[in-house]
Amino acid sequence: MSDWVKWLLLGLLSIAFGIFVLGAPVVASIAVTLVTGVLLLISGVLQVVGGFTVEGTGNKILSLIMGAVMLFLGWNFMSQPLEGTVTLAIVMLILFLAGGIARVILSFQMRGTQFFWPTMISGILSIILAGIIWTYVGSEPQVLLSILGIFLGIEMLFNGFGLVFMAFFVKNAPDDATTEAKQA
Repeated sequence: MSDWVKWLLLGLLSIAFGIFVLGAPVVASIAVTLVTGVLLLISGVLQVVGGFTVEGTGNKILSLIMGAVMLFLGWNFMSQPLEGTVTLAIVMLILFLAGGIARVILSFQMRGTQFFWPTMISGILSIILAGIIWTYVGSEPQVLLSILGIFLGIEMLFNGFGLVFMAFFVKNAPDDATTEAKQA
């Protein structure tokens, strides 16, 4: 199977999953929360085990505390996935806002270059997404249950279309190795 076909199939699979996730955003949000909980539990166990092997009392204590926090969060996400999903949506709000502000500030350092507007627009869009999440935090927390799934579905669609476009680009691109071999 050629490379472009693999990229095409991966892109189509991502689009299909994106559509599925957008069709059931709450289920997808809870699934993301449960997977996050499992990963936090695994990381917490590894951190605690690693805490017994590090040198120095301060490092040992810090490692054990971090492991305990990860175990607590993982267990909390696993035992209360609805509340964990709301928590993850609020974490997304913070990350979108911080990343958006950082990109807007960075864009001003790029003033006069071709990267100014794309960086500025990217930052503004992240701030807008944070604002959308913020509007639901106080008034309608049940909407936050869908936010993770919706954003995941949109990302999967964008990723899928990007992979499909890349597949056709790879298919239509000349094979440099073959071209160079024929010229030699």
